[in-house]
Amino acid sequence: MELTRVQTYRAILRELCKSVKNGKRRLNATLRNHYRSLFDQYKKTDSDKHKALDQDLSNAFLFLRSQRQYKELLDRYNPLIDFTAEERIEATARRVGLNMPITHKLESSEGQS
Repeated sequence: MELTRVQTYRAILRELCKSVKNGKRRLNATLRNHYRSLFDQYKKTDSDKHKALDQDLSNAFLFLRSQRQYKELLDRYNPLIDFTAEERIEATARRVGLNMPITHKLESSEGQS
């Protein structure tokens, strides 16, 4: 089923809002204005170019939705992506049932001569 122009525009805005990680952050005004200007091009273009613009907006919606789903799947199935190298090694060891030995850091020898 093909979406109408208004439905596609609204779907794009919803996907942009969903892509913002923190719910408190607002959507970037530049992005919103850019998509609004693309939507406004319909009023200024010939009717023969409307099909191409419909396809462009549909492709943008599909890309945004796919990119958001990709990030969600990556976070779900690769939880180690945001870890440092040391944290990643410890998490991998725990996953296979091992505990990493406690590593002691050498303190500076200021009092010794």
